[in-house]
This record gives sequence, C-alpha cells and structure tokens, in this order.
Amino acid sequence: MTQPAFRRTPLTTDERARSEAGFVPLVVEHLTTHGRFRVSADTPEMVELFQAVARQAGERLGRPVVSYANGRYIVITFADEPAELRPAGP
Repeated sequence: MTQPAFRRTPLTTDERARSEAGFVPLVVEHLTTHGRFRVSADTPEMVELFQAVARQAGERLGRPVVSYANGRYIVITFADEPAELRPAGP
C-alpha cells in the first residue's frame, strides 16, 4: 500500500504573523553575531515569509539587509553599504 503524498497547507494569517514575529529576533541575533542567517525555504510561501522577516530585521537593525533564495535555502545577510556611508577606517 502506498502512502499518500505529502501536501503542505498554507499558513493562516495568524500563523504567518506569529512566524514573522518569532523569526525576526532570531534573524537579528544571527546577523549581529554571524553576519548572516540561512534557513531551508523550499516553497514560494517560505521565501515570502523570510523576505518579510529580512525586511523587518533590517528595519530593527537600521541597516540594509538582503536575502538570496535558490529554491532550497534562503540566506539573509547585510547589504554592502556604499563607500560614503561606511565609517572611515585606518
């Protein structure tokens, strides 16, 4: 007997809001300590969710943040700042 195919159900509005609220602090922590955050995001819905999380993390940190998705993972990291915005170094 074959098993039924695994099907994902879309997140409800409430689940999505709670997911964003829960992931933002985690992403902020990883960005400040490691400079990037990588997580499995193999559906368009998960990519959308983590792109929203990336935007909120960037707002919270006051720095530009970018995300890169390849169909399996999404990586969230700091964007390169233009030279005129970087602090002057030795």
